[in-house]
Amino acid sequence: MKGMVIGLGALLLAASAGTASAQTMSYAQAGALIAKSCGPSIERFCSNFNIGTGDVMNCLTQHQDQVPRACFDDFAAAQASIAKRVAAQNGSFKICAPSAQEFCSGVQPGDANMLNCLLASTKVVRPACKQVLLDAGWAN
Repeated sequence: MKGMVIGLGALLLAASAGTASAQTMSYAQAGALIAKSCGPSIERFCSNFNIGTGDVMNCLTQHQDQVPRACFDDFAAAQASIAKRVAAQNGSFKICAPSAQEFCSGVQPGDANMLNCLLASTKVVRPACKQVLLDAGWAN
């Protein structure tokens, strides 16, 4: 039992780099949205700042009267979506443990076997598990 629980956690973490099409944005989708909405303003006002340090958003805020509102709205939406995705990935182990015990009891931990079993069982897993798999970006 303990080994299965540990295995599920390890597998879910290992699969976090997998494909995603779900209720939340991937990092690539979030970056593309921000680039589309904020890119021209970043080039115009903040090209000397490093992306990822918070300096670019501070710069955009200093020019907020000249930056399209969509930039700030899309940034907030992307930030919220990524936070939801990370929370789902971190909470998936606990939320899906009952479904893993019920539907994947014979699955050997390792190589994402448990995650694959849960994904193959999304029609029957508990609703909370299904939702966390979607929010984590692991299920469609």
